[in-house]
Amino acid sequence: MTDLNAILAPGMLVRHPDCPDWGVGQVQSNIGGKVTVNFREQGKVVIDGARIGLLPVFDS
Repeated sequence: MTDLNAILAPGMLVRHPDCPDWGVGQVQSNIGGKVTVNFREQGKVVIDGARIGLLPVFDS
């Protein structure tokens, strides 16, 4: 299985697969498998990339 979180860079847009109500989020940082994302409806969240695979958004 490929770790898609590894390609996430600051500025990229993502969705959380288990929390669609959070809306689209913008990646703030991706350091050591911890991805910090600022979601429209949830605010800033730090995600453990080993547990959650964020979904890149290419058409917001």
